Amino acid sequence: DYFTNANRELKKDTQQDYHLEYAMENSTHTIIEFTRELHTCDINDKSITDSTVRVIWAYHHEDAGEAGPKYHDSNRGTKSLRLLNPEKTSVLSTALQYFDLVNQDVPIPNKDTTYWCQMFKIPVFQEKHHVVKVEPVIQRGHESLVHHILLYQCSSNLNDSVLESGHECYHPNMPDAFLTCETVIFAWAIGGEGFSYPPHVGLSLGTPLDPHYVLLEVHYDNPTYEEGLIDNSGLRLFYTMDIRKYDAGVIEAGLWVSLFHTIPPGMPEFQSEGHCTLECLEEALEAEKPSGIHVFAVLLHAHLAGRGIRLRHFRKGKEMKLLAYDDDFDFNFQEFQYLKEEQTILPGDNLITECRYNTKDRAEMTWGGLSTRSEMCLSYLLYYPRINLTRCASIPDIMEQLQFIGVKEIYRPVTTWPFIIKSPKQYKNLSFMDAMNKFKWTKKEGLSFNKLVLSLPVNVRCSKTDNAEWSIQGMTALPPDIERPYKAEPLVCGTSSSSSLHRDFSVNLLVCLLLLSCTLSTKRL
Repeated sequence: DYFTNANRELKKDTQQDYHLEYAMENSTHTIIEFTRELHTCDINDKSITDSTVRVIWAYHHEDAGEAGPKYHDSNRGTKSLRLLNPEKTSVLSTALQYFDLVNQDVPIPNKDTTYWCQMFKIPVFQEKHHVVKVEPVIQRGHESLVHHILLYQCSSNLNDSVLESGHECYHPNMPDAFLTCETVIFAWAIGGEGFSYPPHVGLSLGTPLDPHYVLLEVHYDNPTYEEGLIDNSGLRLFYTMDIRKYDAGVIEAGLWVSLFHTIPPGMPEFQSEGHCTLECLEEALEAEKPSGIHVFAVLLHAHLAGRGIRLRHFRKGKEMKLLAYDDDFDFNFQEFQYLKEEQTILPGDNLITECRYNTKDRAEMTWGGLSTRSEMCLSYLLYYPRINLTRCASIPDIMEQLQFIGVKEIYRPVTTWPFIIKSPKQYKNLSFMDAMNKFKWTKKEGLSFNKLVLSLPVNVRCSKTDNAEWSIQGMTALPPDIERPYKAEPLVCGTSSSSSLHRDFSVNLLVCLLLLSCTLSTKRL
């Protein structure tokens, strides 16, 4: 049990918290299994939580001697893992049928961000089936190119002519059929693996309410502007006729992706909030499922400036236990978190997706948007039983944001985008984006702006599956008054949760002898 100090010098820990359980070595492998408590209360150890852990591994070709481990040279690596998020151990038949929704020879432009959309027709089933597992199918060598994949349900009134060719998403010339695809039915992001539904839940196919046509949206991240890339990536869906008790649904919650999501430059920490308001949840749930819905997994999503995300849950002014969180968010490692216990959302509850950002290395504003250099703040909730609610989001009022920098008037009616400022003189005829960038942002101004933004009224987005909207759509709401914030139980040194997973954890380690951090692995638990 070693640690490194501020000068990256390796020191033996006086408090030895790692305990060797098993070791084996042959001519090609060294395997070590060890255990430790989740919370050792050793200042040189990192507590193990549900957040992402950067695991560092390194070794020297000679065994450690009296003087301790020797320098590893190039024999080292790192991997992000969520150590307390093992895949559910439901046993799936190896004979499961599957079908692929995979792009065919998509030419990737030599630009940093491309969203490519392709329509697919779901296989025709004569009776109801359930998808029980979804796996990414990523072309070899494109693991860093394919950033995320969303699968949307489209209108059932389309015909097979929409299948002819793909197109760049969100483009003025994209096919009109794409506009009918609003309901997310699955989401995958970089670093994630296959996802298995719990034994009592599945993604329904084959009924009139189920998707007949789907849109596969693939986000390609090409920051080096590499030319000549051709991609064949997508998703593989495993299905069964052994119908499960509940149909799964997905709700996209958080900040509406918009330029009105603004983050000043030079900020070591800035917080944004997206609201799934009680008005939206009350209307949708009262009409669809007054007894509530049950969340079993969550995918948290942000971009390069993201440092932490929390999905908070409120009921009648009281904050419930966090639905999901990642206080050490890694842009290149995003996967669904299985909830240890399913959480119920009732009519009148509300949710806040809370994102922390760091823009210390940026000289201009960061805007909400599709590019990885822009930002998002989203939560994808997997739940059952399925209801007619696909998006529950918000965006803060932009005019009050502009008043902070001294904007008094804009040209109306708005005929250009981004819209143009009329007064005062220093911003006249500038777009609102140029005006925000012209403002002299300091850390103090950024903190004041952050306090303002978190208190502003928000515009509500509350969308149905069929491209329609609940009546609450477009209304303005205030952030909730949190009368009783949630207080987590204090950590107790040397003890862990009562479950066998949390009591300790063991790591099978290949070719690894040197602990540079506090946890270490090359294999998923």
